[in-house]
Amino acid sequence: MGLFTTFFKIGLFTIGGGYAMIPIIEAEVVDRHKWVSKEEFLDLIAIAQSCPGVFAANISIFIGYKLRKVPGAVITCLGTCLPSFLIILALAMFFHTFQDNPVVASIFRGIRPAVVALIAVPTFNLAKSANITWSTCWIPIAGALAIWLLGVSPILIILMAAIGGYVYGALIKPTE
Repeated sequence: MGLFTTFFKIGLFTIGGGYAMIPIIEAEVVDRHKWVSKEEFLDLIAIAQSCPGVFAANISIFIGYKLRKVPGAVITCLGTCLPSFLIILALAMFFHTFQDNPVVASIFRGIRPAVVALIAVPTFNLAKSANITWSTCWIPIAGALAIWLLGVSPILIILMAAIGGYVYGALIKPTE
């Protein structure tokens, strides 16, 4: 299956946004096609999170570029974004006719908890893959609480984590 087709299929399941797509992307690009390793995929997630733009599009661009340079990046990005664009266009054309329908409102209320689950599962899987242990789980928890309760900028959290990782890797735990 080609790059465009694979990422178009991934793009069809954007319910919940980019984070909900992580298991689908991983299944396709790591497990099925073996375009990147599990370790490379974790690195791509970290890079995609720290770059501006749509998370899933960022990952698709990085993978497309790795495989086919600029044409691959364009094709994978189009494949990821086109389904969402077409679905949103169709919804926008007809939404005014059913926006006040109680059945539709109930459907959207039912979808919300499912979206939370779609985001929670990859979060726990990523924590496992990143070797987050009981001794290190305080780091993401402290970062989330600082953002949520104290209003700390996520950019500051990312910068502090990068500096902390550098200091730990370079000074505290030298590589062999």
